[in-house]
Parts: sequence; structure tokens; C-alpha cells
Amino acid sequence: MLAVLQGFLTLQTIVVAILGVVVIAGFVDALTRSERAFLAADRLTKKGWLLLLGLSSLAYLLSSGFGLLEFAGIIAGLVYWFDVRPALRRV
Repeated sequence: MLAVLQGFLTLQTIVVAILGVVVIAGFVDALTRSERAFLAADRLTKKGWLLLLGLSSLAYLLSSGFGLLEFAGIIAGLVYWFDVRPALRRV
């Protein structure tokens, strides 16, 4: 039973780390996009996304567990990658 629990915790740690990388990569990607692209895509401004993804990235880097801020960061990162970024690339 202990081995199963340790395996689950290891899997959880890996998933949380991957999602943290997704959020941080989203922040870096948003840095490379122009403000005009965000406006043309009719999305939140570049500063807004940088603030949202930057705070989410900071929450990942400073936390030792998985809490509400990290969960909100995952949602923000996934919205950026699956909604905002494709819209920016079309512009």
C-alpha cells in the first residue's frame, strides 16, 4: 500500500511540474508577441496576460505544494495555450 501511495505522489509531482513548465512557457511566449496581436485577436491585453501568467509562474516557483494559486495558474496557462495563442498565431 505504501508503494502505491509513493507512486501516486511521484506521479502527482511530475504532473504538477509539467503543468508549471506549461505556465512558465506561456509567459515566455506571451513576452514574444506584440501588443497589436492581442488587440487584433480580441483577447485580454498583452500586459494582462503577462500579469496573469507571470503571477502564476511566480506561484509555481515559490510554492512547495499544490494549492489554489497553482490551480488557477494551470487554468490560465491552458486558456493561453488552447485559446489565446492560436488566435494570436492567426493574426
